[in-house]
Parts: sequence; structure tokens; C-alpha cells
Amino acid sequence: MSKFPEKAKVVIVGLGGIVGASVAHHLIERGWDDIVGIDKSGIPTDIGSTAHASDFCYATSHDFLSCWTTMYSMDFYEKLGHYQRIGGLEVARVGDDERMQELKRRIDSSKSFGTNASIITAAEAKEKFPLLEEDLIQGALWDPDAGLVVPRSQTVAGKLVDQGEQAGKLKAFANTSALELVTEGNRIIGVVTTRGTIYADHVVVCAGLWGRLIAEMAGEDLPVMPVDHPLTFFGPYNEYEGTGVEIGRPLLRDQGNSAYMRDTGDPKSTEGGQIEWGYYYEDNPRLCHPRDILEKEEARLSPSQRDLELEDVIEPLERAMELTPILAELGYNESHSFNGLLQTSIDGGPAMGESQKLRGLWYAVGIWVKDGPGMGKLIADWMTDGRTEIDHNSVDFARFADFQLDEDFIYSRCEETAKKIYNPPIHSREPFASKRGLRRSPFYDREVELGGHFMELGGWERAHGYAANNHLLEKYADQVPKRKNEWDSRHFWPVSNAEHLEMTADCGIINLSHFHLTELSGPDHVALLEWLSAAKIGGDRNIGRAVYTHFLDDEGNVRADFTVLRYEDHCRLINGADAGPRDLQYMKRAAQDRGLDVTITDVTTQYVTIGIWGPNARFNLSKLVETPDELLSDNFPFGSFKPLKVSGILVDALRISYVGEQGWELHMPYEDGLAVWDALRSTGVIAVGVETYANTRRLEKSLRLQNADLLTQYNLFEADLARPKVKDIDFRGKEKHLEYRAREHQPAMLCTLVMTDSTDSSGVERFPVGTMPVLNPETGKTLVDSLGRNSYTTSVAYGPTVGKNIALAYLPWEYCQVGRRLNVLYFNETYPVEVAGIGYAPLYDPENTKPRS
Repeated sequence: MSKFPEKAKVVIVGLGGIVGASVAHHLIERGWDDIVGIDKSGIPTDIGSTAHASDFCYATSHDFLSCWTTMYSMDFYEKLGHYQRIGGLEVARVGDDERMQELKRRIDSSKSFGTNASIITAAEAKEKFPLLEEDLIQGALWDPDAGLVVPRSQTVAGKLVDQGEQAGKLKAFANTSALELVTEGNRIIGVVTTRGTIYADHVVVCAGLWGRLIAEMAGEDLPVMPVDHPLTFFGPYNEYEGTGVEIGRPLLRDQGNSAYMRDTGDPKSTEGGQIEWGYYYEDNPRLCHPRDILEKEEARLSPSQRDLELEDVIEPLERAMELTPILAELGYNESHSFNGLLQTSIDGGPAMGESQKLRGLWYAVGIWVKDGPGMGKLIADWMTDGRTEIDHNSVDFARFADFQLDEDFIYSRCEETAKKIYNPPIHSREPFASKRGLRRSPFYDREVELGGHFMELGGWERAHGYAANNHLLEKYADQVPKRKNEWDSRHFWPVSNAEHLEMTADCGIINLSHFHLTELSGPDHVALLEWLSAAKIGGDRNIGRAVYTHFLDDEGNVRADFTVLRYEDHCRLINGADAGPRDLQYMKRAAQDRGLDVTITDVTTQYVTIGIWGPNARFNLSKLVETPDELLSDNFPFGSFKPLKVSGILVDALRISYVGEQGWELHMPYEDGLAVWDALRSTGVIAVGVETYANTRRLEKSLRLQNADLLTQYNLFEADLARPKVKDIDFRGKEKHLEYRAREHQPAMLCTLVMTDSTDSSGVERFPVGTMPVLNPETGKTLVDSLGRNSYTTSVAYGPTVGKNIALAYLPWEYCQVGRRLNVLYFNETYPVEVAGIGYAPLYDPENTKPRS
């Protein structure tokens, strides 16, 4: 072994696992060298989860990023000669209709994100997997690309490390623990290890189960948690004796039983002629903080392989034996069975990206084998380019606010996600049950009295509708449809549609306290925003105005959107609750990188916002202000804001609308919120749930949502949000932005679609939620643009004003014609849609609604 170096460009902590090895490999591919990798165990690891992972891969997730990283990883393993694309089944038992519907929904995602799954019959499933009891299942999903990393991902990790060392780009040191991080200011500059101190420009934490312990050294935590996963083995199973294969039959997932099984091939193969049956605890997941993981010398098998009592899984095992009787016929290998620790997280996604505390410290933690190489590529591209080709907002560690990194919060949310790793199917609007009520508006009690139907975003309790408004269901009975399908109606309250219509007819107020608010001040705060924003922020004309703007990345694609309130000496940025923490970190890093003197402060909990909208918004608000004429359009132009006294309470009134109706956002200190709410309610206006704001009216007005319709796969012109002129001064992404502007047309455009028939094969009207692929009616194939991007719905909701299901989707240019007829797939059934608008194209025009004054 070479001498332990004193300096490196990059230190990877946890090189021995598939994630650390993949990060090293992809950094080298991107031109990095002078990389040092350390691991507290062997290399490849003999104690981490990679050492005992089941090593199978399925690309059947409901999000594009996961499908992309899994498909990339499958191809990566295969190109190395270490992947057996044997296929995989996911079965639905007789009587488990919810699971069968979930399999159909996975076909929607498959066609949306470019995977190859299909629904097959019970007989076809039996043919592919003869060990099944055919009469116990009603059907199955077949993924021909599913398969097994062979002989093990542990082997692949070792091979990648060897390649890096042979290329002279990587030095690996096993049995070398990280003891302390060396910092200077807010940067990491090195790692103290058991072999000595090594200084580095970058440190990447790929320590898997132990990642939180490294994060503690940086003064922060990671929202992931190790959890027991029972792996049991039965044998001997000699069906493939003499074949030399690592696996003989397709993988089988029985997710309604939270279980899977696979054979281990030839008795002389790596696992040795057995059948592996794995299970995920649903009722009582066994979480283990990494500080409580045993050391190597203390463990029976290894620190990440904990003892298993068969009685803990006997009930699901008995159900498995009914489905696949071979398990009852074989002997139970107790000495080989164990609880293998793997990671779950507070929102189902890994923790990746740069530390929130230390520049140069990167995390790649909470990643499973099926995504290891793909996530390794993302980290390498991110570190090299500052961006990734796929929008990474769902895995960015910066997405977490401080309250989400509290240890008790992490435990509670991880316990909840652990119960749902396989079962039950997770609804597109599924709310969390644990750690609720952490952030409440000052008028929360008033909303409770109104019978608020609460969901949560960014920790804020948000009422999507109010039971007190149920009387409106009778008033609008002919416009509010009944949702007969349970999935379509789950976590949706029909009163929301009635509130929507009442706001359109009259006026309503909406609680917008979930806004993420950031204030920028200091000598260079305008300069920072000018650099980051596509819109012009500076200049005296913008003082007292709200500027809707976008941050672009270096490829000129959309990274973020904001409304910027320009005061004389500072700016306040209004952002979504989910995107706000990430964008806050981004601005801080950009200011530091450019050497700008800017103070950036999160003021989210210091202020609250109430929206008042509708044709009579001005009439009602004028009852509470000293000089009603100041609300007239000539005195209060759209897009401007100014101080306004509402019942004697000073607020910042912003004339803007995300619902299409005339009205204002009223911004005020938190302590003044209740009085303003009560004053507005005293005028007789109703409280309207956020469903109208966030979904139904937004889509009737063709308004876009960050992290849904606005993604770094697309540019501002494709989203039809580019300004007529490009500002003279430089800004991030400007060169590419100008290049896109010069095109004759864009490769794709964000279009508005309406469903022309929403009735399913059983005669039930459907109201889609989630993602649907957009199909060519003639071929049944998903539309793909010239850059290889699939078309799928990015937002969807029923619009009660127009009486139709509305969706936004990026369509290839050749399909961008108003009136063009296409199809979408929902629960594997085809529905006709029509292109109603290209780019920004409102279906509802509030100008035709006459106000009272």
C-alpha cells in the first residue's frame, strides 16, 4: 500500500461501497484526478450495505429521476459485464384490487419516463415464473429490464476502484476511518483519519449507513435512517446446478405482502443454490441510528447484518409460502438469514449535493444499489459543471429546511416512510401523518373552526378547503362533479371546486403563509439578483414593483422562479415552500463565489401572506382602507406594491394574481396576521382553500409551477415565459438563452391539454392525478422530442369554471397545433385529449367577469 498522502483534490469517505466507487469512477470520467478514497472497512466494503445487498434492479418508480438513474445504472452494470437482464415480475394477488390498480399506474409512469414495463396475465406470469400459484394472482407487471448485478455489486465496487488505481487517478486506503473534518471559515479543507490528516479541496461523503456520523462532524445532520430489512434463505435449491448462473428465474416482487424473492442460481455461484426471500417491516420498522451500529468485532456477521428472529416475519412468510409453496418445501437456513440494514429517508429520496454548512463538502447518502452508478454520475456532473442533465431538485440536500433536520423529526418521518417501502401504494397526494402542525399561520385556529381540510407543505398546515363552505356544493351542484373513483377522490375535497366557483363569482381570501420568503440586503444585493435573474431587477423604475423572474443555469435552462419585491434598500423574494430552502442556499453560494457583499436572510416565519381575489376583491378591500380610491387601477397598477393600512394595520399590498382574478397579496408581520384575517372576513368574504390557488385556477389560467412544469430539462422559451427583450447586462445562462432565442422554433413547447372524454372502460368519469404519458393516437407510442425528452403531464387538475380536466405537458414541436388530437394514459387506459393552447394559453379569462365596482 502506498504512503498515505497529505493532500488531494478530492477525498471520498466510504469508497468501498457501490456509491463511493461509482462517484470515484465518474469523477475520473469527467477528468478529475488526485482522488483519495478511504473506508473504515475493507475495499470493497465487508461491513456496509453493499456487502449484503440483494443487488436487483427495477425501473418501476413514479418519478423521472429515479427511473433515469436506475436505467443508467442497469446499462452501466451491463457494459461492465456485471448485469443479468433476466426480467422481473410484480404480482397482484386475487382480492388485492388496489395493488392491481397500482401496477396499471406503473405502466403510466413507465411510458412517461421511457421504461419498458407491461401488464401480463396470471397465466403469462406463471409461464415466466413456474413457482407461482397461478390461481392466487389476478395479474402482474413485467419489467423485461429488471435484473441482478452479478456476481455482486460489491464485486463491481472493487472493480471500479481497481480501474481508478490502475489509471493512476485514485488511491484507495482500506481500514481508514474519518475522525474529524478540518475546516477554515465555511469551507472544508481536509479530513483527519486514523492514518493521519489529508487536506483536500473537496470531500465527498459516501459512507452509507454511517453518513450521519460524518455529517455531525460538519455540525449538521442528514435526514436518513438505517432500518432493518429481513433477508431469509431457503435451500438447498439445486434447479440450476451445473449451469454456472447467478440467477435462473426472473425476480419476483409480491409488494402487497411487502416481500420479494429470487433464486441464487447454481450452488457453486456466489450465494450458493438457495432461494432468498426478503421482507420490509410494515407495522414495526426497526430503525437504528448509526451511532448504535455495532463495530465489526462485535457483530455476528457484520455491523450491518443484525440478528433476525423468524417469528418476527412468520405471518408474511406464511403468505409467501401460499403464493410460492417452494419456500415451505425447502429448509430454512437460519445461520445465513439476518436483518440487513438499509437506508430510508424522510421523503423517500437520498441526501445528495453540497453541505448546507461547509463549501466543498458533498453528500451522496441514502442510495440503493439500483441507483448507485446513476447517482454517482449525477454527483460527478454536479461537482464538475454545477448542474446535472436531469433536474435534481428531488434529491438535493439543500431542499431540507432546518426543522426537517431535527433528530426527532428525522426519526419520525423515516419511521413513516419505512412502513411504506413496498406497501401500501403511495398516492400522488399522500400527506405525512407524523410531525404535523410544526408551522401554523396566526389564523390557524380560525381555519380549524371553519372545518379546514389540512395538508402540509414545507411544514405549514394548509387548508385545501373548508367544511363551512359545504353549502356551496348545493349552489354549484351542476358544476362540481362527484368523483366516484376512490383514487381520484382520495385527499381531495369537492368543496374546493365550489370555493373556486364562488371566488370567481364574488371574492375569497386564501391563506398563503406557506410562502418561503428571503430578504437580500447589502451593497451588492441588486448586483447578485441581476446576475442570477433573467429579468431586469435594477434601476429606479423597479423600486416599488414586483418583478417575476427566473434563475437559469449555465445551460440556459430554468432553475428557479421568484417574485421579487424591490424596496429602496433591500429585496424580498417570494418563493414556494418546497423550493425555497434550496434556492436560499443557491443564492448564498452564488454571492460567495462572486465575492459580493450581500446579506441573505430567511424571513419565512416572520411574515404571513393573505391573498384576496375575485371580481369583487377591490370592492371588499375598499371597505377596510382609509382611501378607497388608492385601490383603483390607475393608482395601483398591476405588478406594483405599496404600504396600505387595512383596518389600521400596515401591510405591504402587492397587486398580483396566481388565480387570474383581480386582487392582492397582503404581506404583514406574523403578529398582525390574525387581525387582518378577521378584518377581511368581517366584510363577508369567504375563506377559500389553497386547492384553488395551487391547482384548479392555476391550470385554468395556464400558470406554471416550479419543480413540476419548470425544470432544468427545459428553457424559458419552451415554457413560454421568456421576456420579449433580453436585458443588456450579463446574467447566468445568457449565452445559451440567446442561442435558444435565435432558433426558428424550440424542440418542445409547454402546452395546455384538455381531456375530451374522461370516462373509463367501466363507465366511471375519471379525474386524473399524477403523471400521464402523452401518446400518438396512431401508434400508441409516447411522444418524444428531437432531444429525446418524453412527453408527459407535468400538472393536471379538473377546472370547474371550464368543466374539463386540464393538463400541462411539453410536446414536441411537430405536435404543437391547437386542436391537435392526442391521447393520454391513466391507469393503463387511454383517454383522448386535445391541444387547447401552445405556450401560455389561459382557458379562462376573468376580464369577462364584471366586478361590482
